[in-house]
Amino acid sequence: MTKQASIKKRINELRDEIRRHDELYYVQDNPEISDRDYDELMERLRDLEQKHPEFVAPDSPTQRVAGRPAEGFPEFIHRRPMLSLDNSYNIEELRAFDERCRRLAGGKAPEYVAELKIDGLSLSIHYEDGVFVRGVTRGDGFRGEDVTPNAKTIRSVPLKLRNGASGIAREIEVRGEVYLPRRIFEKINAEREEAGEPRFANPRNAASGAIRQLDPKIVARRRLDMFAYDVLAGERKAFKTHWEALDWLVSAGLHVNENRRLCQSIEEVIEFCNEMESKRDDLGYEIDGVVVKVNSTALQDEFGATGKAPRWAIAYKYPARQATTEVKDIVVQVGRTGALTPVAMLEPVALGGVTVSRSTLHNEDEIERLGLRIGDWVLIERGGDVIPKVLKVVDSKRTGKEKRFRMPTECPVCGGRVSRPEGEAVSRCIAADCAAQLIGRLLHFASRRAMRIEGLGFALAEQLIEKKLVRDVADLYSLTIDELASLERMAKKSASNVLSQIEASKSRDLWHLIYGLGIRHVGERTAGILARHFGSLERLGQARVEELDDIHEIGLTMAQSIRDWFDDPGNKRLTERLRDAGVRTEAEKPARRAEDQKFAGKVFVLTGTLPSMTRDEARSLIEASGGRVTSSVSKKTDFVLAGAEPGSKLDKANELGVKVIDEAEFKKMLA
Repeated sequence: MTKQASIKKRINELRDEIRRHDELYYVQDNPEISDRDYDELMERLRDLEQKHPEFVAPDSPTQRVAGRPAEGFPEFIHRRPMLSLDNSYNIEELRAFDERCRRLAGGKAPEYVAELKIDGLSLSIHYEDGVFVRGVTRGDGFRGEDVTPNAKTIRSVPLKLRNGASGIAREIEVRGEVYLPRRIFEKINAEREEAGEPRFANPRNAASGAIRQLDPKIVARRRLDMFAYDVLAGERKAFKTHWEALDWLVSAGLHVNENRRLCQSIEEVIEFCNEMESKRDDLGYEIDGVVVKVNSTALQDEFGATGKAPRWAIAYKYPARQATTEVKDIVVQVGRTGALTPVAMLEPVALGGVTVSRSTLHNEDEIERLGLRIGDWVLIERGGDVIPKVLKVVDSKRTGKEKRFRMPTECPVCGGRVSRPEGEAVSRCIAADCAAQLIGRLLHFASRRAMRIEGLGFALAEQLIEKKLVRDVADLYSLTIDELASLERMAKKSASNVLSQIEASKSRDLWHLIYGLGIRHVGERTAGILARHFGSLERLGQARVEELDDIHEIGLTMAQSIRDWFDDPGNKRLTERLRDAGVRTEAEKPARRAEDQKFAGKVFVLTGTLPSMTRDEARSLIEASGGRVTSSVSKKTDFVLAGAEPGSKLDKANELGVKVIDEAEFKKMLA
C-alpha cells in the first residue's frame, strides 16, 4: 500500500469512528467516550485533512456540526444555525483567542461576557407575539427536532413572556441549555437502580434522553430545567450587546444563570474561569467549563463564523471528569472491619487534573450489575475530590479474551475464612487475628477525626504489627521510645515525636474516642450524639438496645451494632485497658440540661467561611444545644449560618425564604 493510500485509509477510519460516536451520542444517548476523547479524534481528522486537502470530502464530520436528528420527531430547519463552539483547554489558548479577537477588531480590545458552560443540551424556544409556539433541539446545527410538547413541560420556560418584554419583534427565538439538576439526577438513578434498570452515566445523558421521549408525561416527571443564554429577533441578534440580551431574558421571565460576568479584559475572564472552577462542586448542576463571547453584536457579525463555529466565542473546558480506560486486573482489599472490597486496577488515565490508576468497585453485586470482566474497557468518572467510579462497560471493545472475576473464599491477607451474611452485600474475613484488619483499625484510631496521632501512618503501623509490639489500639499507650527507635526509618527524635502524639491523644474529647473505636455504623456525627447523650464510655457501654434506639438519629440497626460491640469480651477488656492507660473516657463537658437546649428541634445548614470558628466547631455548638446540622437547604431548614463565599446554599435559602444568620447573630442566639 502506498503512503497516500495509507493516509486515505486512516482518514476514512477516523470518519467512520467519529460517525459511530455521533450516533451513540446524539441518537442513542449512550456515549462510550468522554468529550475530550471525542475532541481529540476530531482534531486528528482535521489535522490530516489540512495536510492532505485532496482527501477532503463534503460528507466528512469536519465539514459540518456533528450529529443528526433522531427519528420520531418532525424536522425543523433553524433560521440561524446553532453552531457549536471551538474549545480551549488551557489559559494560553484563551489568550490566543483574545489575540485573534483583537486582530479582527483592528487592534482594539473587545469586551467579553463569561458564562458557565452548562453540561446539558441546547434547545431553541420560539415565541410569536410573546406566546410559546415551538421548541426545537439543536440537532446537527442546521436542522433539529421539533419537540414542542416536551419543551412545554420545562417549568422554567414561560408559555407567555412577561407583559411588554416581547416588544423587540413579533417573532422571537430564545436559545438555552436544558439540564437536569444534580438532586433530580441522583433521585432518578436511585429509582432506576431499584427497578433493575441501568443507571444514567451523567445528568447530560439523562436530560438528552428525556427531551426525546415520545410521551410528554415521562418528560414532565424528569423535571428538566433550562438556562436561557441568547435571544434572536427573526434571524438577527436583538440587541447591541450580548449583556443586554441576557438582561432582557431575565426581564422577560426566562431562567438565566446568575454566574456570569462582563469582563473588560481577558485577564478578568481568566479570573472568572478559575473562580468558578473552585466553586464547581457547590453548584446544583453540572458544568464542564466557561463560554467566552465577544460582547458587541456588531463585532460578532463582523468576525463571522467558520463552517463549524463562530469566531467571536470559545469554550474554556475544565479538566475532563470522564474517560475511557482498560481494567487490567481486579484486586481485593481488606478493611478494618474485615470487609473485602474489590478494586479495579486501571490503565493510568488523566482525569480531573490527576492520573487515575484504580477505582473501587464496592462489592460483588456492583461488579455483577456492571457486567464487568477483567480486560474490559470502561467509562470512569471523577467529580471533585470523589474517588473515581466505574460508570459502565464499553461492550463494543470486547474481544472475547476478558475474564470473569470471582470473590475469593479465603482472605487474601491472612487466609482466613470469608463469609457473606445473608441480606448483606459485603463479604468479610472473620479471622480475629487478620493483620489487614488490625492495620486498618490502628490507622482509623489514629486518624485526624478520631484520636489524631500524627506520624502513625501505614508503614509504622505495619512494622508495629509485624514486630508484635501492638495487638490492639490499647497497646499504643504502652510503647517505649526504645521500641519505636528500633524500627526502620525511626530515629530517637521521630520516636519521641510519635510518643508525644500518643500521649496528647489521651486528652481528646470522648466523641473522638468513640469514633476511633471503629464500631460498625458509628460515624463521627453519631459519635458526637452518643458522647453528649451518655457523657461517658462506661454509661454508653451499659446502654440497652431500646435506650439507644430511642435517641434521635440512632436507629435499631445502629443500636444493635453498638450493643454487640460492647458485649464482646475482647472489646470490654479493650475499653478497660484504655481507661487504665489514662485515655479520657468521659465527656469534656457534662451533657446540657433540657432547659439549656436552645436549638432543640431546629435544623441548621452551614455554608461559607466563618470569621472566628471552623464549621466543625459551629456544628458542635449547635448539636450541644439540641440542634441538628444537615448538608442541604430545604423547606425543613430553620437557619442557614453563612460566612464568607457562601455558594449556592445561600441562594437556595433566599429562594425558599429560610432565615440566614451570620456568626455574630449565631453567638447572640447561643448566649
